Amino acid sequence: MKKKVVVTGMGIVSPIGNSITDFERSLKAGKSGIGPITQFDTTGFDVKIAGEVRDFDPSLWIDKRDARKMARFTQFAVAAAYQALDQAGLLAAREDGRRYMASAAERTGVVLGNGIGGFEIVTESFRKLFELGPKRMLPLTIPLMINNEAAANISMIFGAKGPAFTQVTACASGTDALGQALDLIRAGRCDAVITGGTESCIVPFGIGGFQMLKALSTKRNHEPEKASRPFDADRDGFVLGEGAGVMVIESEEHALARGAAVLAEFAGYGATADAYHITSPSPDGEGGGRAIKLALEDAGLAPEEVQYYNAHGTSTEINDPTETTMIRHAFGAHADTMKVSSIKSMTGHCVAGSGGIEAIACVLAIQHGFYPPTINLEHPDPACDLDYVPNAVQYGEITAAASGSLGFGGHNGVVVFKKYGAYEGRSTFP
Repeated sequence: MKKKVVVTGMGIVSPIGNSITDFERSLKAGKSGIGPITQFDTTGFDVKIAGEVRDFDPSLWIDKRDARKMARFTQFAVAAAYQALDQAGLLAAREDGRRYMASAAERTGVVLGNGIGGFEIVTESFRKLFELGPKRMLPLTIPLMINNEAAANISMIFGAKGPAFTQVTACASGTDALGQALDLIRAGRCDAVITGGTESCIVPFGIGGFQMLKALSTKRNHEPEKASRPFDADRDGFVLGEGAGVMVIESEEHALARGAAVLAEFAGYGATADAYHITSPSPDGEGGGRAIKLALEDAGLAPEEVQYYNAHGTSTEINDPTETTMIRHAFGAHADTMKVSSIKSMTGHCVAGSGGIEAIACVLAIQHGFYPPTINLEHPDPACDLDYVPNAVQYGEITAAASGSLGFGGHNGVVVFKKYGAYEGRSTFP
């Protein structure tokens, strides 16, 4: 019998809300978080829009001394971790007013997904290096920019003394981090893990790099809220987003022993590689479909027991029909009746942050019985022929939901969540 793992806390920083309450409200309203880029002057760029995190005040969650030593992606992760730990009831106050792990610190790990690191730090340090010389570079350039600093800062600030890892598998990083965290608890190495994904790369280097790949939407700079349109025939690329989604997951016995409220069961994970192309998914959908099948098997579910699938759904010409094929491979005839949607239509593509953010969307959907919509689905692509919950939220009971992420390099990761107690006593396929 596999050790049962449960979700006890969630936290989020996103283009459509910097709290779980605001995020859920935006999902139900089909609210777009896409707008004109404000973080730099876009003169000379074809791309002028993004899914920026708005009204983010790190001092709400992070001591100002600590925040000055963090890149933006790390600030997002720490803020989301604070929310998640607070909801899980794992924080206590010290004499100096700062918060730390109240218990089980030695058995609590951190596994964060991050694809790119501190791009704004890289940009500024390169500018100073070339314009002013090496002695004018930011003194903390290296510790601010490297990918592992989000996980490391969470560990240091909250006193989590178990293993602290960073998963780097491009856009699948957040989902793969969740899967690695699940395995740590099942293996008995941790009782609890702070896990998810974080990203912030809406800077000239990030936008310019993706622009040169011809991956970003350029047609709707004048109406940014309509630019991200997964599965729509008139899509022309993804919209870059940013943010963090973090969960606290625990073994069931650990959560119940301390009286924690359980939000959902984290039931399964599957991962594969396409072994095909550096930026494009394999068009036959075999690798992604196999990752879904592995995740369902790990969760002990038959395909027809999943009511909702959160798609990677980037709004690119290649991804959307390929992912449709992938879903059909995995779910068979059930794919025609299952609800599928892409919340990237609202948030944009938050790279490694997407895996954590979208896993949280799945747990909220299970908790509150709703299917997040795919907004801007006005002209369905005939090659994308599933029920994508077009344009408006739908309601219904959800006992199992899955979320998939696909990363440059052919990385495929899928996680599965169950309504807690819905399959009590079941350990195999029906």
